[in-house]
Amino acid sequence: MKKIILSAAVAAMAFSTSAVAADKGIDIDVSGQAAVFYETHDDKGPNGLFDESNSVGAGGIQLNLGADLGNNFTFGSQLTYLSTLGLEKNLVDNGAQLASAGAGVNDNTVSELALTKIFIAKKIGNTTLKIGRQELPASLAPLSFSEGDSVFKNTFDAIVAINTDIPDTTVVAGYVSKGTGKANLGTSGDLPSVAGGIYMLTAQTTVIPMTTLTATYYEAKNVLGTIPTVVTPTGGVSASAYWVDAAIAPKDLPAGLTFGLQAGTISPDGATTEDTKAYGVKVGAKVEGLTFTAAYTSVDGDAKTQVAIRNLGTNGRTPLYTQQVLNQDAIALDSDTILIGAGYDAGDIGNFAVSYTMSEVGQHNGLVNTTTTDKDHTELDFVYKVKSGGIQYAAIVALRDVDN
Repeated sequence: MKKIILSAAVAAMAFSTSAVAADKGIDIDVSGQAAVFYETHDDKGPNGLFDESNSVGAGGIQLNLGADLGNNFTFGSQLTYLSTLGLEKNLVDNGAQLASAGAGVNDNTVSELALTKIFIAKKIGNTTLKIGRQELPASLAPLSFSEGDSVFKNTFDAIVAINTDIPDTTVVAGYVSKGTGKANLGTSGDLPSVAGGIYMLTAQTTVIPMTTLTATYYEAKNVLGTIPTVVTPTGGVSASAYWVDAAIAPKDLPAGLTFGLQAGTISPDGATTEDTKAYGVKVGAKVEGLTFTAAYTSVDGDAKTQVAIRNLGTNGRTPLYTQQVLNQDAIALDSDTILIGAGYDAGDIGNFAVSYTMSEVGQHNGLVNTTTTDKDHTELDFVYKVKSGGIQYAAIVALRDVDN
């Protein structure tokens, strides 16, 4: 099966301002962004690219308001407005990141207003405690991160403590209980695959010369038998996970060579489940405006009761080096994948990138395999980004081929 996806996003220039509440002496910061998103598919069916029935779209505005409350307390919030913008009248059939997604808008304009961030933070010495709805970065939360491959990033209800007492080291401890939902920003509920919440501990250090080393431990309570897991008990089981990533940038190597190493495991407690192990390697180079990347990842899969290596907080993407636009199901379990990519920074003209992955998917990858035969998955992505007139434009073409 061949699949082509075209997507485009237009984000208006981020705006910001600040003011002081005269009666309280509180510093207030205001910022925001606007975005328009359009995506169209060709799934080898009767309708092709740009057909209304094969297209989704939405646009929206985000308004951020933060304040310094004094005594080392800060407050942050984000209000998100998202709408089909009338695109469903003749251009799209569904709205991206809206409740209507997947059900058909049927020529009805759908709009939502959501509180996607609201948190308070307190700094005590070298520790900052942040409580509330917030974004989680992939660099510190590899299995529970906010994803940015749609109109706006999803957020989580979480308690996070960040400490920098150890020289050149950041330690993050967190508890993630709920999320706004990647497919529907207007909802807030249990994580899609972890009903009992996630405990996380991350340490990131640069004490090793020319290396950024990140190690994360997860304890996920009540991992459910749904994607991205393949755990069969309907009541769920607890699972522990370890993830390590090393970004190495030696000095004075030719072509600015860089290296990456990653490895991890997810271990469910259930007697009928199996551990899942993964590792990856990456090499990068840069010559003037050109960048080159090569990567390899491998995820084992000996039984269909294993948990996939992917974002437990969203049922979405993976932390693997070979993650592309569409291939998360193929690479997250029982697969071996290679990636090659190149990019070129053309200055004012924009940034061009192309990447290709080839995955050998085994029979125990329950995310894509419904038979006992192996499948091969290839994907070729083209990305173009440019900033002009204070607006950033991005266009992506993804071509996927799945051997059935």
